[in-house]
Amino acid sequence: TRFHWEGRLTRHGYAVEISPFIPTRLACATSQYYGIAGCGTLLVLEQTETGIALVKSFDWNDGLFDVTWSESNEHILLTGGGDGSLQVWDTANPQPGPLQVLKEHTQEVYSVDWSQTREENLVVSGSWDRTAKVWDLSRGGQSLCTLQGHEGVIYSTLWSPHIPGCFASASGDGTLRVWDVKTGRCRLAIPAHKAEILSCDWCKYDQNVIVTGAVDCSLCVWDLRNVRQPLSRLRGHSYAIRRVKFSPFNQTVLASCSYDFTVRLWDYSRTEQPLLETLEHHSEFVCGLDFNLQIPNQVCLTIV
Repeated sequence: TRFHWEGRLTRHGYAVEISPFIPTRLACATSQYYGIAGCGTLLVLEQTETGIALVKSFDWNDGLFDVTWSESNEHILLTGGGDGSLQVWDTANPQPGPLQVLKEHTQEVYSVDWSQTREENLVVSGSWDRTAKVWDLSRGGQSLCTLQGHEGVIYSTLWSPHIPGCFASASGDGTLRVWDVKTGRCRLAIPAHKAEILSCDWCKYDQNVIVTGAVDCSLCVWDLRNVRQPLSRLRGHSYAIRRVKFSPFNQTVLASCSYDFTVRLWDYSRTEQPLLETLEHHSEFVCGLDFNLQIPNQVCLTIV
């Protein structure tokens, strides 16, 4: 079933994430003028029997590039902005502004992620200032630590769903890095592509498997125990891959979206024909992608 929403046509979508609590609810981070100038809006949407309805919207004075839901409170979201700040929002709050603003990055915050492991309630942010920062929102507005090592802008930061205090980052320097928050150090650096890497994601079933998507139009699936070469290299997109996501229901299935206007579903365990399906519903760049954790095989997309 296809649902679409065409409100706020002056905004361009950058990221979408489905609520981990309410399977019909999703959030979309948007910007004006392709994020180059202007404001940003966080849209909270509800999927109904007849389409998608707007639940709430929050405006920010700069573009919004990523969004993540709290793993402990169904009303709380976090966004990353073009002014280098992170914004905490509450859908149950009648006030229009954010609950909290975290400002330490010196350039655009392009990635935010909320930890999914039970032992912690941490947020990680990745910025064009080449740093990643870890935050505990219960401890005020200062980051717990800043991790440096990338030689290019950071496009993606993502917590491991298996290992507490561990996250991966993908960068314009062509490397994928795995970090240990306890030591504040990079555990592993992989020269994954000879091009900018725009996205990465962890396998939900194997703590050692991660996928990267890059400007070279390829996806690489890596086993962190042996990084001399990827487990699989998936080709088919004709332009840069903007976002990759592993399926929460199948260990070897993943999805990718691209500036070629398509979304592709893959099974990297199939060596001969790994491409399962190509979705061509969009007429613009596809920038956001998420699987519904509670509805098998439902994929949500957003476009610029």
